[in-house]
Amino acid sequence: MKNSSILFILLLFVMALSSCVQDKNNPGYAYMGEHDMYYTKFDKAYAPSRILPDGQVNQPAPEGSVDRRSAYFPFHPKNIAEKVAGQAKAGIELKNPVQPTSKNIAEGKRQYGIFCADCHGFDARGDGHLYTAKLFPAKPRDLTGSYVQNMADGSIFFIITEGSVSGLMGPHGTQVTSENRWKIVNYLRSIVKK
Repeated sequence: MKNSSILFILLLFVMALSSCVQDKNNPGYAYMGEHDMYYTKFDKAYAPSRILPDGQVNQPAPEGSVDRRSAYFPFHPKNIAEKVAGQAKAGIELKNPVQPTSKNIAEGKRQYGIFCADCHGFDARGDGHLYTAKLFPAKPRDLTGSYVQNMADGSIFFIITEGSVSGLMGPHGTQVTSENRWKIVNYLRSIVKK
């Protein structure tokens, strides 16, 4: 048993030394063979894929994803001063193109539950799970209060898109489509009317 252990260690030592070479253009032996990252198997652009079922490398975007081209927003701020000015300007210039029908409000509620409820809570009073579990340092804004409800729709849309001036709420413009952001605004308006 002792001899076989010594032989095994010696064999390992010899293998390790054999992989060390002085030629920088030759990395030595690759003990992992074809399963290692030494020999990366990549698909060339526009060549058929060996992994995807239809063989196409450039796949279409998944259903429901937000197109990066749709992320354009005319009030995109570069600093805090521009964010304050942009929020006010958006409140004046942007009008909600989505009618507050029961179907749109229901979809706004669904989108709110996905993207907003963790912080603001399902009743929109700022008591979401992240705050109550002490995972977020500051209490999120009560969206049913007069501060938010007295804002123009465009200002609320701006905050969802670019984040809050304080920086506590991050931007959601690349996660939520423009239409769904307007539906969330409609939902927020509807919960106060109840």
